[in-house]
Amino acid sequence: MEAERSGGEEERPESSALKPSLFPLFPLSSNPSLPDSSPSSAPQWLSNASFAFDVSSLPGRGSDRPSWEERASTDSDGEASGAAADGDPAPARPPQRSYDLVPSSPSESSSKDERRSKGKERRRRKRRKREKERSDDGASRKSEVRAWAGSDAQPSKDYYFDAHGDRDNLAFGCLYRMDIARYKIQDYGESSRTNFWALYRWRTSALNMDTEGDHDVLDNKLKSGGRYYSAKFTTLERNRAFKTTKFVNRAMSSVIPGDFVPLSDSHSSSENVLSKNGELEESWEDEVIRRTRDFNKMSRDCPHDEKVWLDFAEFQDKIASTQPQKAARMQMLEKKISILEKAVELNPNSEELLLCLLKSYQGRDSIDTSIEKWERILIRHSESCKLWKEFLLVCQGDFSRFKVSKIRRTYAHAIQALSSACDKQRRQEFASLQSGDSSLVQLELGLVDIFVSYCRFEWQAGYQELATGLFQAELEYSLFCPSLSLSSHSKQRLFDHFWKSGVARVGEDGALGWSSWLEKDEQNRQNTISEDSAAETEVGGWSGWFELSSKQNVPSKDPEASVEPPIDNEKTEQNLESKENLDTEEIPPGDDIEALLKKLGIDIDSEPNSEVKDTETWNKWSKEELLRDSEQWMPIHDDSGEIGKSVSLHSDDNLDDDHNEQLSRVILFEDVSDYLFSLSSKEAHLSVSTNKSSWIEKVLSLETVPNIILDDLRTVFQLVNKTQDPRSHFVLEPLLSHASISLGTSTMKFLRNAILLFLDIFPRNHMLEEALLFAECLFVSEMKSSSCSINPSRVLAKSLLKKDRQDLLLCGVYAQSEATYGNIDMARKIFDMALLSTNALPMDLRENVPLLYLWYADMEIALSTSSSNTELFSQHAIHILSCLGANVKYTPYNCQPSPLQILRARQGFKEQIRSLRNLWARGSIGEHSIAFVCAACLFEQLTNDYCTGIQVIEEAFSMVLPERRSQDLQLESLWVYYIKVLERHLKQFKFSRIWKTTLQGYQIYPYNPKSFRAMLQVNYHYSVSSKVRHLFDECCQRYPSVIMFLFALSFEIGGAGSEHRIHSLFEKALANDKLQKSVLLWRCYLEYEANISHNPSAARRIFFRAIHACPWSKRLWLDGFQKLSSILSAKELSDLQEVMRDKELNLRTDIYEILLQDEVPA
Repeated sequence: MEAERSGGEEERPESSALKPSLFPLFPLSSNPSLPDSSPSSAPQWLSNASFAFDVSSLPGRGSDRPSWEERASTDSDGEASGAAADGDPAPARPPQRSYDLVPSSPSESSSKDERRSKGKERRRRKRRKREKERSDDGASRKSEVRAWAGSDAQPSKDYYFDAHGDRDNLAFGCLYRMDIARYKIQDYGESSRTNFWALYRWRTSALNMDTEGDHDVLDNKLKSGGRYYSAKFTTLERNRAFKTTKFVNRAMSSVIPGDFVPLSDSHSSSENVLSKNGELEESWEDEVIRRTRDFNKMSRDCPHDEKVWLDFAEFQDKIASTQPQKAARMQMLEKKISILEKAVELNPNSEELLLCLLKSYQGRDSIDTSIEKWERILIRHSESCKLWKEFLLVCQGDFSRFKVSKIRRTYAHAIQALSSACDKQRRQEFASLQSGDSSLVQLELGLVDIFVSYCRFEWQAGYQELATGLFQAELEYSLFCPSLSLSSHSKQRLFDHFWKSGVARVGEDGALGWSSWLEKDEQNRQNTISEDSAAETEVGGWSGWFELSSKQNVPSKDPEASVEPPIDNEKTEQNLESKENLDTEEIPPGDDIEALLKKLGIDIDSEPNSEVKDTETWNKWSKEELLRDSEQWMPIHDDSGEIGKSVSLHSDDNLDDDHNEQLSRVILFEDVSDYLFSLSSKEAHLSVSTNKSSWIEKVLSLETVPNIILDDLRTVFQLVNKTQDPRSHFVLEPLLSHASISLGTSTMKFLRNAILLFLDIFPRNHMLEEALLFAECLFVSEMKSSSCSINPSRVLAKSLLKKDRQDLLLCGVYAQSEATYGNIDMARKIFDMALLSTNALPMDLRENVPLLYLWYADMEIALSTSSSNTELFSQHAIHILSCLGANVKYTPYNCQPSPLQILRARQGFKEQIRSLRNLWARGSIGEHSIAFVCAACLFEQLTNDYCTGIQVIEEAFSMVLPERRSQDLQLESLWVYYIKVLERHLKQFKFSRIWKTTLQGYQIYPYNPKSFRAMLQVNYHYSVSSKVRHLFDECCQRYPSVIMFLFALSFEIGGAGSEHRIHSLFEKALANDKLQKSVLLWRCYLEYEANISHNPSAARRIFFRAIHACPWSKRLWLDGFQKLSSILSAKELSDLQEVMRDKELNLRTDIYEILLQDEVPA
């Protein structure tokens, strides 16, 4: 019995090391009849691990213990049990009576279990020993570090570099104060997809914490334990009752908002200083209560301050973003709507409050209900251009209600309402027409913007002829209208006569303009009347009544033709019947027709197959549709006698398809009459002729990017492209370029003819003259191939100079075009001739002379950079600028300017810039003054150094208040010149110097492409890519625009950025309400997924999102046919075409034409 008892005691440590059973009814002890040794201890089934499990260890619910920490705790438990088994002292237990079971003969299975358990124990001990040795070697603190946190011993060094990972951080729960943390960047592209999604799920679980829990019942261990990045602290910080310390300005919260700084006594100011430097400790709930109380107080004190109400409504959105339940978010939306309704009641004419209220209605109500509320508000505010623009965007973006005819009616209502408001205000403010800042001018500019957006809508929907006809009609109606005092109805009747006459319109060959044509027509009518009256006077007196003969009975001068037999009706009928019989006899029999069709490859006996089974056929159809869109953009004239026939012919079922297609391209007066309006201000005339609409709205509605922006994007792409491959090009360039717009002879010819007429309305406009010569160069070069040394626009420029020899700026534009083709001597001759004749000009024409000097000097500098003889060209430029600065008569260059001339010129530049200070302070900034500052900057760069030249522009900017800089286009052009100078000397500046300037320019002009180009160039040379990305993220929040995202995408794609980063940029851009309507961004996204990322499922998803957001863009629909032909089935593509027809997009090609081309053999 003693031997058996001793044997049982030896086996007891092994049994104690065994894990408890998951089922309490079947314990693992070999003696189930033995009671617990301690009367105070819990029963064995209560100590089971499944019941003692810590819920906080679950991920996402307060557990911060990673997998390796759990293993360490498990091993420590095992070590404790192992220590007890090795004979460590344990508290003595009182002897208890035990009853041993009768031993049975050992079986083979029990012996195997014993051997298996002993083997596991040995392996466990070896593993603990290896881990202990490894922790002593690699994870122990360095030998030089002897002091721990809080010890009295002082280390020999202040810090140490940790070359290995320190596992003591896990043991002590914190970082050692003498160590430096080291971080390793995780490359998600190289890691496996499983690890990435595991990390993603861990992060999302930490974000989806319960923020509604009671803060007071949180466990103390949860508050104090864990690291700062753990899920426990995430739960703690996301709790609403958690208080954080903030540095706030308590004094500013009590200040009544306004445009002034209130005065206060010394006592209150001292209190404000203390409160400003103080700290505020509050939770999220306390902040909500405090800010709501402040907003209520400010809205009562200043009920007419729009900013207070808008901030109050925005704060409700911030509260709603913290609500996980949809019902709570809808409740906050209702509160926001009630706040805005109260604000609109107190401020009924505030457009910002009305827009915010209407957008809030869209988040709560259905689209039909929100449209009704929009219409009710527009009836009361029909003169608001801003409200009409937003309403039109809402109507265009609604896929379920979108139809081209509905959008046309909406645009007609908007244009008619704004035109009536302009007429009403024109009658009231007739005396203030000369004021450039009058409300009438702003209203007319807004009306022009809406008209331009409507023409762009028609163009993008596939009705290019209608868009061109609308432009022609409005230009004739507003710019070239006759100077007659007519009512609106009489003016439209007179214009109807002009439109139906079939004469050439703006942009066509032989176009004179409505006014000139009317004068010529009236003169012809007067000549005809005078001829008729002269004929009557020759006859003499009254000769009695006589019967007028028809044209058929007029006697001919030919004697043979004058004798005609009498007409017999019966014979004529017989002749007609005989002709019909002859016609029927000439028709070949049916067998011959069938044989002829079979020769052509057409089998009429086969059943018609209306379903296209090949996706390549739809791809060909989309290409043919794009080709016809690019060619058929000019409306067709119909004779005045056939216009009435064309209306009746549309109802005939037996019309020829070609003839019907030609008639559909005829633009009648009824198609344009609802969109005509009169303009009275010069600014509105220039806007409608040059399409100078809002830059932000213009870029937002584009399908392609202008070439000037494309050049900047290409520069950024090549800058960050690491491959340095000369064959590499901007991957989005084929998409962003004007591939859809034909720049052939017809387009350039139209532009040339139109600009020639515009110059009669806006004489001596150098921008129009430059565009005219450019269009002439392209037109002539397309018509005939000429040598590169001959300027194609030389003949036109000389003819224009013969008409107006005092147009100095035309001479400068002509000289620059000659220099472009390499004719430097002729360009210098033209510049010299123009500058020598300036003294004979009147004073009003001399103010543009600085522009001529600047262009001449810039041409010489451009030649110096591309030539080996740099000094000679620089001396030419210094001589030219010296004449401008010294204000002396210009003489052609003979020799190098003397130091005295340079000194006089420098002093003259300073005095003249000083004289501009008063004008610029009043806001009178002209183009000639900007040119003078740029010329002074260039002169200082050539004679002194680049720093002095840059200082000239900076001093010029200091003469204008910062608030006015962003509102003046001339100052923006000066800043663009400033950026060019900085880019030229980029490597000579320090990063802090150039970065400060570039950042200030971006803050003033956030939508200028040159701002982003300069920022990317500076950051690429002086900083890392992560800082550039951080800068773009700030831009996304402050000034989101299409231009900014295009530059960010070119930077990421050119530098082989992360796929997730590029997706994030696209999604951030399209999450914005305004940028979501950008066709350009959707096309770029689709191009990236289809051809760059090669993700078919994502491309399919993006395409359907795109057409749902921008259903009016025909080009976007056709992109889906071309890029998704291998993804979508033929049935899906056929359904897409049916939806396009249902949305009333203009389709020019029938799919059966493509099928016929495929069936007919070559």
